[in-house]
Amino acid sequence: MGIIYNEKFKTWTLQTKNTSYQMKAGNLDYLLHLYYGPSIGDADLSYQIRQYDRGFSGNPYASRNERTFSLDAQPQEFSTQQQGDFRTTSIEIVNSDGSYSFNGTVTDHKTWKGKYKLDTLPTVFARKNDTVDSLQITLSDPISNVQILLLYSVFEEADIITRAVKVVNGGDQPIHLKKIMSVCLDFLNGAHMDLVSLPGRYGQERQVERQHMTHHIHTIGSVRGSSSHQQNPFVILCDRGATEDYGSCYGCSLMYSGNFLAEAELDQYNQLRLVMGIHPKQFVYQLKPKEVFEGPEVVMAFSEKGFTGLSHLYHDFYRYNLCASKYVQEVQRPVLINSWEAAFMDFDDTKLVEIAKAAKKMGVDLLVMDDGWFGKRNDDNSSLGDWVVNQKKIQCGLDRLVEQINELGMKFGIWFEPEMVSEDSDLYRAHKEWAMEIPGRRGVRSRNQLALDMSRVEVQDYLIKSINQILDNANIFYVKWDINRSLADIWSNALPSDKQGEVYHRYILGLYRVMDNIIKTHPDILFEGCSGGGGRYDPAMLHYYPQYWVSDNNHPIDRLKLHYGTSFVYPISSMGAHISDSGKLVPLRTKAVVAMCGTFGYELDATHLTEEEQQLCKEQSDLFRKYYPLIFEGDYYRLTNPFELGNMTAWQHVAKDKSESLLSVVVTNLTCNGPQEYIRAKGLLPDAMYTINGNREAYSGSALMNAGLPIEREVPEYTAFQFHLEKVRIEGI
Repeated sequence: MGIIYNEKFKTWTLQTKNTSYQMKAGNLDYLLHLYYGPSIGDADLSYQIRQYDRGFSGNPYASRNERTFSLDAQPQEFSTQQQGDFRTTSIEIVNSDGSYSFNGTVTDHKTWKGKYKLDTLPTVFARKNDTVDSLQITLSDPISNVQILLLYSVFEEADIITRAVKVVNGGDQPIHLKKIMSVCLDFLNGAHMDLVSLPGRYGQERQVERQHMTHHIHTIGSVRGSSSHQQNPFVILCDRGATEDYGSCYGCSLMYSGNFLAEAELDQYNQLRLVMGIHPKQFVYQLKPKEVFEGPEVVMAFSEKGFTGLSHLYHDFYRYNLCASKYVQEVQRPVLINSWEAAFMDFDDTKLVEIAKAAKKMGVDLLVMDDGWFGKRNDDNSSLGDWVVNQKKIQCGLDRLVEQINELGMKFGIWFEPEMVSEDSDLYRAHKEWAMEIPGRRGVRSRNQLALDMSRVEVQDYLIKSINQILDNANIFYVKWDINRSLADIWSNALPSDKQGEVYHRYILGLYRVMDNIIKTHPDILFEGCSGGGGRYDPAMLHYYPQYWVSDNNHPIDRLKLHYGTSFVYPISSMGAHISDSGKLVPLRTKAVVAMCGTFGYELDATHLTEEEQQLCKEQSDLFRKYYPLIFEGDYYRLTNPFELGNMTAWQHVAKDKSESLLSVVVTNLTCNGPQEYIRAKGLLPDAMYTINGNREAYSGSALMNAGLPIEREVPEYTAFQFHLEKVRIEGI
């Protein structure tokens, strides 16, 4: 049973295969958080709650003269507003009388089989054979009649719990929602915990940062209109001594692509509170009577097996319960070549066919026509929004160009940037009011483009119609969906002045509607997300796209850090990774080894490669296909940390049945007359014997994991090694 309600103690226990999560309707029916961690069965942990007269702490009026009960010192499941708890809140409401207050207590609860759903936002889903139970707990404020519906789904086998929240205006006057957090996680003692996050910047996304919790509010978030290059909507709270393989780790991953906020506060009593949800900056959402607001879903996981254990939980869950595309499991994804770094916008149909012919010799399956094919687009100053084929460049017509590529035995892909508009475009000239510009002020440009107001239904309908028309009239196999700027000038001409605080969120809702229509109605097209590289790499985007471009930075040595950080939460099968001309001193084979830690492809001009280079690329493409099941479906291990001083970076893919493994090493820092280096494998069967790269000698899993593999020293800088380990039957063993 995934959810157990103990009526005697008024506790709810959410039980997965290895974890328990418990909460309680406590004093005055406030919902208190009791526990999250290793499985405890249905043991009642109410005794964990201790109450003292803390001195000058606020006490709810209903507690009368009982000064020992203060919400300022109680672990809450959803923190209140203006009820004596001075820590960071889960909600901020302006009631119809102008007061800022929410005093919610438990008034109802219900459970059911299966996964809850949200009407306006993407969520994970249950597969056919998953055991999933759901719970809804209602918190009600008797004065304002505002209700909070706390939603939980328990995925037993996956060791995953999801949470979401709904705000219901049960009163007879409008209210204004100014802050709503989807998760509130309180720990009774967090003084010895660390916070791990994935900050970065353009070209250096999802770097890893770890900080000790101190008596401050540690804030992580984005106010750029998207989840951003600079932060990622994912955090880990872990033991101070947690490592890759040991220690308790709690993960929270937010299913939202817009502005987000995560706050971790260590309070005066060393209690730790983590909240996560939509960022309150310029967020004021009006709810009329009976209206409902939905907050985004949070995917929670806990592991005692360190960062690797936590990553494995997220990798498996996001591989199978996040995106319904057939390319997640059913259909192997192709090796592609993108035209961008080969030709930028200076191409025509003849050039593209030449690239495709050369790429075919490299073992490439798919040609992608990137930016520059539409309107009068010759540089980045025009034509965004005009999604019509440039007949001067594609003289034979898009359908005939696709046919020519198909006749070569290759598939065809195309690039879009639907959310943006150029001032020099037919769309802007016809519908200037569709662009985000504050009245009386000229818009902030970025990459010399403006953002379309995705909150407008007319904009959504225009994009759905124009993009579907392209996709429906040619044999398009793949779409790269891009966005290349952060949002500014937040304003919608379609909304009154008192609803401009809703634009950020309505933009995201509009985007999801467009994606729902275009992507989910084209199940045979492989979609890949991009945002100036990896600037909107979040689970909500991966609900629509099975893969996302990790970064515009293709330098293979930088990519070692990019893949490392991304892998903390996102599966390898979601990582767009290619070989390019970037990194002139790095051997082509090393570039291929790095790109195999992802979807694999090319960003270069195939016509400029020698026959020898083309043949080497074909060998690497074939090798990727050989290892595809292992890379995309196996367990991933980070063997070294590229952010720490060392001479090499190593990682490993291990089949679920541990019958084979691919261990990759890149030498990054050769030193004169240095020590012999060894790489210790992980995830193997200790008593099994494994051969290496098809050689006859076999070594025990225990030896490979404890003694390790020696790495050659007398090699050129940036040399890469791949060790394919295969389990063998040895007579007598």
